[in-house]
Amino acid sequence: MKMEKFEPQKFIARQIREICSTVKEQKAVVALSGGLDSMVCFCLAHQALGTNAIPLFLDTGLLRANEQTDLEKVLNRFGVELQAWDKREMVFEALRGKTDPEDKRKAYRDVFYKILGQALRSYSADFLIQGTILSDIIETQKGIKIHHNVLQQAGINPQNFGLVIIEPIRELLKPQVKRLGVALKLPPKLLRTYPLPGIGMAARIVGEVTPEKVEIVRKATQIIDQEIQSPNIFQAFPVLLNDRVTGIVDGAHTVGLAIALRIVASKDSLTARLYQLPMPKLEKITGKILKEIPGVVKVLLDITPKPPSTIEYV
Repeated sequence: MKMEKFEPQKFIARQIREICSTVKEQKAVVALSGGLDSMVCFCLAHQALGTNAIPLFLDTGLLRANEQTDLEKVLNRFGVELQAWDKREMVFEALRGKTDPEDKRKAYRDVFYKILGQALRSYSADFLIQGTILSDIIETQKGIKIHHNVLQQAGINPQNFGLVIIEPIRELLKPQVKRLGVALKLPPKLLRTYPLPGIGMAARIVGEVTPEKVEIVRKATQIIDQEIQSPNIFQAFPVLLNDRVTGIVDGAHTVGLAIALRIVASKDSLTARLYQLPMPKLEKITGKILKEIPGVVKVLLDITPKPPSTIEYV
């Protein structure tokens, strides 16, 4: 679907018809992460199914600060109560000991869909609606990296998890999804929020994922989100590297953590390049990270384009 031919209102009407035709009088669970893609899917499902569209938020322990609270505020406009399941312990146990990026993605995918299968049975629902987009499918099919939310296109039968999946925006790229968000009158803050991968902060930790490491990345993410607001930036986030590095604290030798900053511009997430922030802004972000996050002694800037790098680290 070419960008110039994309008509949001026609797309919305078509997807509402398709969801109605598929689900009929049955129930569907809509998996919400707090991001734009899944919220657009909920809006479509809610218009199609009303109260038979059940918004479910899984607290995986890998998301941004205040994600559930912000999501509840958005859902208040629909008069809908968010269903929230705390599955942090289960997710961290699944990731325990995993250091290879693909192993982490597969482990997360398996536990994520196991939980969602339980959710469908719990709510007597027959369908799962999720926010898979075209770039997720393309990268998985090309073997660039596994996206946890791509099953059928990767040769995995969703019924193995007890699921029948509906993906309303699977043919769209991120710019088109943003246009849908505008047409659906979603809050500007949600439209401005930088994308977070399905596996959340685990995509931004090199090596094993632990609650302590996630909290470091979460705090650094808050700093970046506060300091960087530009419609020209596609992604801006920190990455916690695996190796310890030498530093100096109070005039004495120490060994601490290193964080890389990833700030890129992209039209479709399939290619990306460095977005050049002014040096004073980079220095301010670096200073806040070093001051506010104990243990971090080095902040680096990743200038690598995509390709050969991917945007995320995991």
